[in-house]
Amino acid sequence: MSVSNRKQAFLMPRTNPTTLFLEWKSNEKCFSYYDKEKSEKVLIPLPFKFLVLDELHTVKGWNDASSSGIFSNEVKFISKEILTVKPFKGNEIAKGLYKDIKEVVNKAGGNYIKSIYIMLENGSLANIQLKGSAVQKWGEFTQKTKSRLSDEWVVVAKANEGKKGAVSFTTPEFSFLSSLSELESEKADECFNILESYLKTYLSKSDDIEVIDSEVIGDDEGDGLDF
Repeated sequence: MSVSNRKQAFLMPRTNPTTLFLEWKSNEKCFSYYDKEKSEKVLIPLPFKFLVLDELHTVKGWNDASSSGIFSNEVKFISKEILTVKPFKGNEIAKGLYKDIKEVVNKAGGNYIKSIYIMLENGSLANIQLKGSAVQKWGEFTQKTKSRLSDEWVVVAKANEGKKGAVSFTTPEFSFLSSLSELESEKADECFNILESYLKTYLSKSDDIEVIDSEVIGDDEGDGLDF
């Protein structure tokens, strides 16, 4: 039996349904997440396997002036949707298209972040936040393989060494692992439906910023990414 639009509205998640927010830790050469209950960082050893569900854009960082983290709303199309960038303490840093506010944001300590929503092996929803050279590596990986992302597991089996000036860093090496089984595909559809329901509500509110439970991304990688 189909669900009425009225009842469907109540089923839409009002808060981000993501269970884990993952960041690439350059020094540790792996992903990590912040365990809120234990108040500690948890490292995820490689290989790390995931399925891509959707990609968005946001800003994160650290603002010395307010001694607090920087965050913004997420957008689907960074070239035509407004970002509102704020510190956790203090006044708004900038608002506008990223290309127009990038200089102000960078000076304040903010960085462009690629926000990748994924499904983990257990069927749960997670999010990977990439910055700097890691974003570039992701772009190189997906440039000619976008059509494969919906049907194949991606794996990060190792870290690649890099250097910019005197700063050494690592980036994740992305590759395809295997195709989804029929059961995995069904789980992916369920996971995507939950995410899509949330994003439909979230993205329709241009000025709505939800603070997510993730660490402020630092400058491990030593560089940002120009757009």
